Amino acid sequence: MWKFYILIVSGAGLLACSSYHITKVSSDIQPLDSLVQIEQSVDQLIAPYRDTLQNEMGNVVATSPLDMVVGRPSSVLGNWVADALFVNQTKTVRLRQPVMCVLNTGGIRSTINKGDITLGDMYRIMPFDNEVVWVELPATSLLEIESYLRKTTGEPLANASVKNGKLMVNGWTDTTTCFWVITSDYLANGGDKMTFFSKSRAVNRTGKLLRDILIEEAIQQQSLVADSSIRIQW
Repeated sequence: MWKFYILIVSGAGLLACSSYHITKVSSDIQPLDSLVQIEQSVDQLIAPYRDTLQNEMGNVVATSPLDMVVGRPSSVLGNWVADALFVNQTKTVRLRQPVMCVLNTGGIRSTINKGDITLGDMYRIMPFDNEVVWVELPATSLLEIESYLRKTTGEPLANASVKNGKLMVNGWTDTTTCFWVITSDYLANGGDKMTFFSKSRAVNRTGKLLRDILIEEAIQQQSLVADSSIRIQW
């Protein structure tokens, strides 16, 4: 085992661009063998977990019939992410008010290539530990969301669309006074300048991570449901 030694020098006034005068020089021998041994023991301790994680990241969870990329105003990948979240959250819920899903294009951090999709691919798509939340908004907030989408030119939507510049939500009627938006806690807290969420009347936390829901839906679908429709048309 190699031994390393440290020379310790202490001085006064050791500042850049200034004069100084050394008042004391001292040295000591500090063997680092024990530190190297500790590092090796820690590496041995975490090695099984690291190897297991690497193996899990390579597990195939689904397949994709085509290459999926994210973009504006709409995209196949953006549609899939929004739809997967909406379907997961509403499959066992009786909807009494209009419900839509709004996410952010920037939150989707990778692409899905045609063919096998691994667990690691899903983590690259959604690397953040964002929780899914339901936000209740007054009907007047619909125009604010529409204005936001116009400024950004488009974000992932589900159960809603923009036609001829007008945002429409499935189930909306003239008597609608409030509606729900399924999104992430990051956006619900005003992330990406989605300030319209500040008008929320209620926020229901699900305790589920968006990434975990996407993985769950990918496994459920096996072959991802690819929707290339343009949901936002100005």
